[in-house]
Amino acid sequence: MKKMLIAGNWKMNKTVGESVKLVRQILSGLEKHDLQTGVVVCPPFTSLDELSRVLKDNKKVIMGAQNCHYESKGAFTGEISIPMIKQFGCEYIIIGHSERRTFFNETDDIINQKAKAILQSDLSPIICIGETLEERKNEKTYQVLEHQVKTCLRDIQSLFAERIVIAYEPVWAIGTGISATHAQIQDAHEFIKRQLVKIFAKSGNSVPVLYGGSVNDDNARSILELKDVNGALIGGASLKADVFLSIIYTAQALI
Repeated sequence: MKKMLIAGNWKMNKTVGESVKLVRQILSGLEKHDLQTGVVVCPPFTSLDELSRVLKDNKKVIMGAQNCHYESKGAFTGEISIPMIKQFGCEYIIIGHSERRTFFNETDDIINQKAKAILQSDLSPIICIGETLEERKNEKTYQVLEHQVKTCLRDIQSLFAERIVIAYEPVWAIGTGISATHAQIQDAHEFIKRQLVKIFAKSGNSVPVLYGGSVNDDNARSILELKDVNGALIGGASLKADVFLSIIYTAQALI
């Protein structure tokens, strides 16, 4: 059976009240569905407390966070630690998103530190990787992806492989309305999975590789049905309950 995970990255959107409304709509839409598809919502930090109560007794929607610091505490003004996130019942943390890399100068080495800290805290990192348009034009896509995978997963033991998620997000397709072609997506995912096997041996096969980059209810099926795509990390489309639910239903139908 194909493993599927649909994760919504809300980015810097939704007040607490708006977050509660959206999650209730998602829960309502999944109420009568028997899901084998994993569903994760990653709201802003300000909504974690309230949503932890809304999601407390449900078994269909898991909560995640959008970022973290690798230290558990300290003089890091404006940051949030993994223990702070974990207390709200989060099971996933997104790290390495291209917006963090681009706007906040996060490197693969920093992402590696975060990944290790998340795994040591018994949570799962969703590690984002992907090339820029310039790198693709210069035929450096696979070189970039190999470096990102190797560095972000450096010194992580294979026993942690089952808790790791990789999200391939070509930077040029995020929030632009442009999705990579099916051939580009499949080739990248297949390449990434080969790298995971090199790092973790057979355990690398257990790591789901999600696609992210302007996924919506119109293109979800054609992307999710690709052989080496195990789900999607969704931005703007996750902010509308009906669209997000449509993608979840599509993923479930493909299992």
